[in-house]
Amino acid sequence: MVSIPSEGGVERSLLSWLDGVGWETHGLDGGRGAGVLDDAYKRDSHEIAYWNLLTEQVVALNEDVTEDNVDKFISSLKRDLDTEHLMDGNRAFHQLLTKGKKFSVQRENGATDTVIVDLIDHENPENNRFHAVNQFSVSRETTIRPDVNLFVNGIPLVTMELKSLAQDNDWHDAVSDLQDYEDDAPRLFIPGLFNVAADTMELRYGAVGAPKEFYEPWNDAPEAFEDDNAMKQAVKALCNPDTLLDLVKHFVFYERRAGGDAKIIPRYSQYYAVNRILDRVHEGVHKRGLIWHTQGSGKSFTMLYAAENLLSRPTVARNPQVFVIVDTDKLNSQMRNQLSNLSLERWIEAESIEHLQRLIEEGSSQLVLTTIQKFEDVDPDVQGNDEVILMSDEAHRFMEADLGSRIKAAFTNYSHFGFTGTPVREGERPEDRNTFDEFSPEGEKYLHRYSVKQGIDDGLILPVYFTLRHEMEWDIDEAGLDEEFEQEFRGMTTDEKREFIKENVTSRTMAELEPRVACAVAEINTHYNEHLSPNGWKGMVVTPSRRSAAMYGERLQEQMGEEAVEVLYTSTKDDSDLIKQFHTDSEERDSIVGAFKEEENPKLLVVHNMLLTGFDAPILKTIYLDRNLKNHSLLQAIARTNRPADGKENGEIVDFQGVFENIDEALDYDDETKAYAARDKDELYDELVEQVERVMDIFDGIDKDDTQEATYQAVERVSTHPERREFKQNFRRLQNLYEAVAPDGRLVSEGIERDYKWLSRIHVAFKRTTSGEDDPEEEMREKTREIINDHVEIGDIKRDFPTYKLGEEYLEDVEGLDNPGVKASQIAHATREHLHPRENQNPRYKRLSERVTDIVERWQGEEIGDPEAVEALKSVEKEALNVEREADEEGMGAAEFAIYTHLTEEVPDAIESDEQAEAVAEAIVSRFGERVDRSYNGWKTNQQTIAEIERILLDVLVVEHDLGHLIQDDDDFVDEVRNYLIQNNG
Repeated sequence: MVSIPSEGGVERSLLSWLDGVGWETHGLDGGRGAGVLDDAYKRDSHEIAYWNLLTEQVVALNEDVTEDNVDKFISSLKRDLDTEHLMDGNRAFHQLLTKGKKFSVQRENGATDTVIVDLIDHENPENNRFHAVNQFSVSRETTIRPDVNLFVNGIPLVTMELKSLAQDNDWHDAVSDLQDYEDDAPRLFIPGLFNVAADTMELRYGAVGAPKEFYEPWNDAPEAFEDDNAMKQAVKALCNPDTLLDLVKHFVFYERRAGGDAKIIPRYSQYYAVNRILDRVHEGVHKRGLIWHTQGSGKSFTMLYAAENLLSRPTVARNPQVFVIVDTDKLNSQMRNQLSNLSLERWIEAESIEHLQRLIEEGSSQLVLTTIQKFEDVDPDVQGNDEVILMSDEAHRFMEADLGSRIKAAFTNYSHFGFTGTPVREGERPEDRNTFDEFSPEGEKYLHRYSVKQGIDDGLILPVYFTLRHEMEWDIDEAGLDEEFEQEFRGMTTDEKREFIKENVTSRTMAELEPRVACAVAEINTHYNEHLSPNGWKGMVVTPSRRSAAMYGERLQEQMGEEAVEVLYTSTKDDSDLIKQFHTDSEERDSIVGAFKEEENPKLLVVHNMLLTGFDAPILKTIYLDRNLKNHSLLQAIARTNRPADGKENGEIVDFQGVFENIDEALDYDDETKAYAARDKDELYDELVEQVERVMDIFDGIDKDDTQEATYQAVERVSTHPERREFKQNFRRLQNLYEAVAPDGRLVSEGIERDYKWLSRIHVAFKRTTSGEDDPEEEMREKTREIINDHVEIGDIKRDFPTYKLGEEYLEDVEGLDNPGVKASQIAHATREHLHPRENQNPRYKRLSERVTDIVERWQGEEIGDPEAVEALKSVEKEALNVEREADEEGMGAAEFAIYTHLTEEVPDAIESDEQAEAVAEAIVSRFGERVDRSYNGWKTNQQTIAEIERILLDVLVVEHDLGHLIQDDDDFVDEVRNYLIQNNG
């Protein structure tokens, strides 16, 4: 029989790729690779590093560290791992990895010197040792065993968790496991750079401590690492030793946040763009370049990574002065706050024109943050540093008025890099603005590009769909129109007036017509309540004038409430009363915008000339566009809605101006940008139809009714591989699509809603079966939950699919299930839930957990059928329940029984009798209770606890019972017993 791809297969493939790019790998033969290094360097399983290997390397790399003093250094280094908070420890240890550790050295003459000891040789990478091993286990309060770990000089820098799609798991499950590992064994991740989560098809990486939404793909590679296998390419490009050390040394920021520090590492687009800039500066042939990265891709961090590298790499630039130039005070404020919260040291903000000129004259090697407007009155030719590098955000603004000329006058010798998501190309004449001509050398379009399509493919941004509303029906209220207009055109019929307006009145005039505003407001209110409100999304109305904004604001507040709608524009003292009512100052606007980004009011913003650049609010789903935007201005508006959020499938533009009626005229960009910037919302509906068909096909041959028989058959169909995985993944996508499209009359008329109701019913039953959730319907999104509440008999599903828990009383419940596939799925889930937290409490639990995994893999691989799987799993369940019962019968506590079981079942030949095993177990637990202080938090992982347990084992096994061979012959014995004591709390 052909074996299905397993996690072990993914593991071996990944190790082979690492082996091919310079890692010394262990585990390629399918064995436990970490065991090879454990034996070679005498690592105890509670240790997170190969300290003996690091000892060798520290001596080899540092002339001041010798065999005589290295133990003192390593002991000090181990103490750096003792921290209560993972990110604090990670930040401190990163300093040691990049800048070395201070160490006091005793000289032969008696003097003491403080030296810097390097843990890694960054200048000569070949002097380091690079190991990749599988199944590296760490046992402290609990035991974790990630699939693959990467070590540099014995220090763990990368932890990888791998899943097999053939076993119904994917990279999402791998991320969850990694986050559990960070909670269970944080010491392993204190030196860590990033984690990798992968399955058979995809790979994601995320900085240590990152939430799931910040695990991202690595979808580009230098020519040397290019490969048709995307996952292989990602492993080689991201994890080759040179790139890994480059990331460690030059591409890590720590950002202070309200909930605690966050570690930030670059996306591949940022990393490769920065390296292009560094190469260009180093080569010195060209003095400019354009970085064209789509909105939402993190251009600010790209600039900051570039600045940090330019300032810290003398091989690139000797002593440069770096300017980051932004185009508004708002962006300046955002960048200032960013810099203040980052671990970037050499920077200053130009506070005025005079201050900027002084900074240019002084020429100090540092990052200078300034707005482009501050160059307006800077004197010509004041450059004080011959290595000036400028980076202009929103590069098209550099060409406005004479600001670009003022910058060129201030500096006589400089490099200039433009950053933009929306380059400008206004014509072919020399005087026309053209971002490409301004920043790109002849023959080069851009130095680096990251397109809208790439951003969508990577999940970094969402697709945006548009709906045309410019031809809405509205009645001309002749009595309400301007009297002069009526006098001028009183001879026209209503149709003639409508045609005249269409041909002669500007979009601004149209947007200020009372009946049209009333009609648009009614549409906005309906659309908001039906499409945005159910899932908590928010909207923005973009208007062509302050008067039209005020008109929209008045009417929307009437319909939605004053608290729900805010209007933002600049104010003047001569404004009319209509406009004055929405006057706000800068502080008030900041407060409104801050509230909008959260779940509170306002729900809708009405804006004129505000928030269309540099405004990121993932909660913003829809822009109601009543302004005739084009090209870069339109791209900027589109990008406001494309920020990802949980459950958000897409952004949306509701177009009241007809901007998208002719996309070729609206966007003068390449075909790919036009195709992916915004799409007709009918395409989203088509995607939903295709997704419904895709999921329904899983249940081919099963009646699509609400009967008990149909539900049983459907759940059985998705209880095993591969249908189980297909249903899990495809329903997740289907639900998001349905929430994005509904309500839509076609959902009912074309039967989509009917099919979705049925699938939602099956999903509720499936989740109860596979996840043991009592009320899975409560976790579904709002519109889906409404359908379930209205059309699915939850009581029937609860009766037919009882939530199964491990215990004698539930064995009868599962016997009542007719479907053996459902039985197996429920027992497997419940048994795993029971055993997982107990694996380190007793050796039987660990063996039983391994048996469950084996049974499930054989069942999903169709090596055994449903009835056989049920019987095998029930057997495991009964044995699991017997562990505690047998301990009670023997009159032993949990820790004592675990040690007794280990001695009698794991190493029976090492002891004389069961009675001796019982005496040894009793003695160990008794000494543990007497000698280990458990009265404080953290006792379980304290080094004193670990050392004292080892002394107890020496006393009991060696001194009292002459069983020293247990320690000498079995490297894992001490670790296992320590786990039993700690896990069972003594």
